[in-house]
Amino acid sequence: MKTTIRRRQIGEIPLLEVVPLDQRNAPLPLIVYYHGWQSNKELNLTQGRKLAKVGFRVLLPDAMNHGRRKQAISAIPSLTFWQSIQSNLFEFGAIIQHFKRLNLVLDDRIGVGGTSMGGFTSSALLTHHPEIKVASCMMGSPTPIQYRERLIEHASRLSNRFVPDDLRDLTAWVDRYDLSTQVDSLASRPFLIWHGERDWRVPYDQTAGFVKDNNHLDNIIFIHEDEDHLVTTETMDMMTTFFLGHL
Repeated sequence: MKTTIRRRQIGEIPLLEVVPLDQRNAPLPLIVYYHGWQSNKELNLTQGRKLAKVGFRVLLPDAMNHGRRKQAISAIPSLTFWQSIQSNLFEFGAIIQHFKRLNLVLDDRIGVGGTSMGGFTSSALLTHHPEIKVASCMMGSPTPIQYRERLIEHASRLSNRFVPDDLRDLTAWVDRYDLSTQVDSLASRPFLIWHGERDWRVPYDQTAGFVKDNNHLDNIIFIHEDEDHLVTTETMDMMTTFFLGHL
């Protein structure tokens, strides 16, 4: 199936829309897919094309501070990281509303996914958006509170970095979007988690712990492989099959 790419600007949000060429103006199941830290929407095009080729409308937004919205990274550890995720959460509803108004979403079939920082975003969205039917988290984390603690511990060992004493309070919104503390919000929605066992950026153990704590939920699909912080084309194909089967 041939696909086409359209550049869209929704308010201040630049995004790429990847869609089957002959269905570009028809309602389709919609997937919003988020990129990782210090990445951009273009680097998700391979995944976007794979999903579009099987019949999805795929939206690849630039997060705040990334891509066409690039800004300098704050010297305060993790500030820009958390700002970028929070902006994704703020903007998700605007993206969905825009495409609904254009009558381009088929039967409210909405999915989200993301890689690394984008996986933090997709996991967090599940806590507040029951309209999401299916989600994936690729080497991100559904346990952002634990990840914040790791970042604080790491930054506190660096003598040249200032870490605010009230960093937890300044990022208090993270607590409300941590899926691991409110797993009931997942309900019965299919949730694919993929993580490399040798991941050196986002700890595999935190994700594996979340899955172990919730091993009674058969709608959580956990796949882990002997990889580091890298999503291969085979993993992209696996995720495409997952969305095709559930959305």
